[in-house]
Amino acid sequence: MQQSDLAIIGGGIVGLATAYRFLERFPDKSVTVLEKEPTIGRHQTGRNAGVLHSGIYYRPGSLKAQNCRAGKLAMEEFCQREGIPYQICGKVIIAIEESELPRMEKILENGKANGVVCERIDAARLKELEPHAAGIAAIHVPEAGIVDFGQVARRLAEIIEGQGSRIVTGARVTGIRREPDRAILATTAGEFAAKQVVNCAGLYSDRVTRLSGARPSAMIVPFRGEFYKVRPEAAHLVRMLIYPVPDPRYPFLGVHFTRRIDGLVECGPNAVLAFAREGYRNTTVSPRDLAETVTYPGFWKLAVKYWRIGADEMWRSFSKRAFVRAAQRLVPEIEPQHFEWAPAGVRAQAVGRDGAMLDDFLISETERVINVENAPSPAATASLNVGRLVVERLAPRFED
Repeated sequence: MQQSDLAIIGGGIVGLATAYRFLERFPDKSVTVLEKEPTIGRHQTGRNAGVLHSGIYYRPGSLKAQNCRAGKLAMEEFCQREGIPYQICGKVIIAIEESELPRMEKILENGKANGVVCERIDAARLKELEPHAAGIAAIHVPEAGIVDFGQVARRLAEIIEGQGSRIVTGARVTGIRREPDRAILATTAGEFAAKQVVNCAGLYSDRVTRLSGARPSAMIVPFRGEFYKVRPEAAHLVRMLIYPVPDPRYPFLGVHFTRRIDGLVECGPNAVLAFAREGYRNTTVSPRDLAETVTYPGFWKLAVKYWRIGADEMWRSFSKRAFVRAAQRLVPEIEPQHFEWAPAGVRAQAVGRDGAMLDDFLISETERVINVENAPSPAATASLNVGRLVVERLAPRFED
């Protein structure tokens, strides 16, 4: 049985950042990262839009707001130090109709309260920044950026292993038992012992929380985010990141345009219920995952509350024409022939039994295990600071 000071369940960017921060604070300790896939970062880390979020949307004082701001700076410093390409390309949040202006002003207030560099601009200035975008006013966020979080994760893994710690792939955790001075993790790659455990299992965080002996605060309901790539001949229509003003009645940001660090432009997402926690295609069905979702009271309360927007999202999933109409609200010159399918992602949405979607980071603790129960966007941007936050909670357990 392999022994280490700390075991981390999940080889996504949050788990790897936690390992990195732990070794930074405790260089004489050892870490074992357990990842169920053959390689690290296969799910949310490797399939997100790659946006370095500024923190403009988040409620001032929330963990999201605090960690996004500090985490973005830490991520930029890390990328610069490690030679990882990133770009500060800027972002506009566009109001198309008069009715959206009060919501836009609220976002602007949030951004300024969170320390984000942002300003309201008129239609003329919007045309200077994004000549092909439509809108009557917008918020300009010059500090928003893009990066490949998969590359960041791979570099974190190299640093962790270079310090003598281990990343074990093909190691799905099937059980956790606690002993007086350690925890034993049963996995598909054998048993591992550690003084402390951190659960960064993402799409499976609730199940691992249950394995740890704690009751999850919410259940993960998977939503597939479906994207289109913009063909190269139309990529000039988008200079930076183009977002609509979100409607606070709905849980998702809406269709938007994102530049990627590799030069591609993506548009999306449609956010639809996935029939599996790894349901990257609409034909992928896990009977266990689906049954767990449809028998969960919180899901039905959520569905009743958001059935109308859910129907719209489903329609855009099946109708490319409907999707294009949503995209044309922001960039009128975009046409159906400019789009082709891009790989989808799955969002690990934590939903309470009351049907509420947990919007902030949630970290819970037991004697031997710290569970990162909810790490929604901007988790990748904030990962280095989320890792630091987890290590701050771990520190008293190693400093006694």
